[in-house]
Amino acid sequence: MTALQSIVFDFDGVIADSEPLHLRAFQQTLAEEGLDLSAADYYSHYLGYDDVGLVRALAADRGIAMNEPRTAALVARKGTRLQEMLGGDHVLFPGAVSFIRSAAAEVPIAIASGALRREIAQITEAAGIWNLFTTVVAAGDTPQSKPSPAPYHLAFERLRERSGRDLDPDRCVAIEDSRWGIASARGAGLRCVGVTNSYAASELEGADLVVGGLGELTLLTLDRLCANDAHTTEPRGHGAQAT
Repeated sequence: MTALQSIVFDFDGVIADSEPLHLRAFQQTLAEEGLDLSAADYYSHYLGYDDVGLVRALAADRGIAMNEPRTAALVARKGTRLQEMLGGDHVLFPGAVSFIRSAAAEVPIAIASGALRREIAQITEAAGIWNLFTTVVAAGDTPQSKPSPAPYHLAFERLRERSGRDLDPDRCVAIEDSRWGIASARGAGLRCVGVTNSYAASELEGADLVVGGLGELTLLTLDRLCANDAHTTEPRGHGAQAT
């Protein structure tokens, strides 16, 4: 690698095909409170939030009083249901482990996610890739979640500190599956690749490149992306094939 210096991965929807499980866990938990959450609403309005943020946003949208103890209880029950589901499902996207191993052999890598740390650890440890990440930023590690740039800012600063390298954010690539995540990464000054695991390419506005998933991506593609000086806020390469 001559231009690429580091990679920061989103987790749900990029490494793990866990968004349907998150939705199901929320639906079951909210149903106990007499609340419904359709798949259409989840993917169009709430996917970008961490668990606490989703409960708060849903309550605000529906005019429901939601204090901190009630929010915490809902999130805890949802987490328990999700853990049960994760124990019985193979949730990694095809090609994810192979790409992550190849990436870690070349540059420092990290995760910046709204998922709980224990969920990330459970899945990545089972796949034998947990120790490949220089740092993991998870739910609760920053005061604000995506689309705030805070998660990516923190992941990048930890990468720079723990790798001992003078990293440049313009030569660090974030890999995201949603417009909220793309906004977060771009706000932190990182390049961004969108994957169409959760949304169509047309909905990943702001990505420098869009591919079908980690199985279609190569390190050479990311290196070329970082070598391109034309880094703007305009999307490039929607639907382009990684080579």
